[in-house]
Amino acid sequence: MKKTLLLSEIFPPVKGGSGRWFWEVYTRIAQDNVVVAAGQDAKSDEVDATSPLKTYRLPLSSWSWGLKSLTGLKYYFRVLRNVIKVAKQNDIQVIHCGRCLPEGFIGFMISKIKGIPYICYVHGEDVETAATSRELSWIVNKALSGATRLIANSQNTADILLNNWHTEPAKTMVFNPGVDASLFIPAPFSQEVKSRLGWEDKKVILTVGRLQERKGHDKLIEALPDIITRVPNALYAIIGDGERKAALHALVQDLKLEAHVVFMSELDDEQMIQCYQQCDLFVLPNRTVGSDIEGFGMVLVEAQACERPVIAGDSGGTAETMIVGETGFIVDCTQPRALASKICDLLENDELRERMGKAGRKHVQQTLDWPVLSQALKEEFDSL
Repeated sequence: MKKTLLLSEIFPPVKGGSGRWFWEVYTRIAQDNVVVAAGQDAKSDEVDATSPLKTYRLPLSSWSWGLKSLTGLKYYFRVLRNVIKVAKQNDIQVIHCGRCLPEGFIGFMISKIKGIPYICYVHGEDVETAATSRELSWIVNKALSGATRLIANSQNTADILLNNWHTEPAKTMVFNPGVDASLFIPAPFSQEVKSRLGWEDKKVILTVGRLQERKGHDKLIEALPDIITRVPNALYAIIGDGERKAALHALVQDLKLEAHVVFMSELDDEQMIQCYQQCDLFVLPNRTVGSDIEGFGMVLVEAQACERPVIAGDSGGTAETMIVGETGFIVDCTQPRALASKICDLLENDELRERMGKAGRKHVQQTLDWPVLSQALKEEFDSL
């Protein structure tokens, strides 16, 4: 594997599916040949002190990724200078860009200035959002056209690249994110753990993810009155933070559902895994909002690894995380009643949930376990 620079604003300790993806892959493959240029965070020093990867922390955040504003121009000039410096110090031969924007465009500029080739990861929502702006579309087109490989996180994302951005089929490929199936493992239900979580004697529906509109928390909250009619002890546990937090709290209060919804945040990895293990059902009620989609849905894979059946919205690449009908279901999550009906069907059928959970674990171990995925990606990198 060539001496590689991974360039990604999102990287642990920053939360995010893509950051976890990069951590899991690059800590498993050719550590001595990988250098990371990542975004800054207050807890970066703690992570970097124990990381096997040489990591530089750069100011990669900006409210403007366009070129028409002075802020955007200053941003690209500053980051370009810093990344070129890191590349020179480490004799970098190829750059792996965490997204097409801004990292992919930075890779494009460096390839023109220094002749260093780059590959670009694409997550679906990034290109769909850029498509709404003529300026950002121009920038993303440069990033996509100049890359030697485009790594899509799902077939859905690859289809967007091929059909909407007209990328070259030969350099557009799919590599799904996955899960560490030795860490995300099933566990027996524990009254002690459930009591500690505040879930005692409840049928728990769990959602993990940033509190943003496309994740669909609001529709599941709206579905709760119908769910409670059939499953009176249903509890909706929401793990995450984000811009929709206040609105979701207000919705719960308006519907007088305080006894059936709990918001949880600031959980460490052990507590998060316990939530997966002790819930009865995992739901990601995602939907398309404008051009904003769920590119894949790593949380669905994590839940299946813990032998939990899953439900997801019929938007983006979520269907690719499961064997539909065997390990999970796809539902129109814009319709609270349809969502409530499927949730209740599963909550009322312990045998079905157990069967689907075991099938989900097997599915993840065979196709979406990090050792399997990272080896496949390493072989692709070695071929470049």
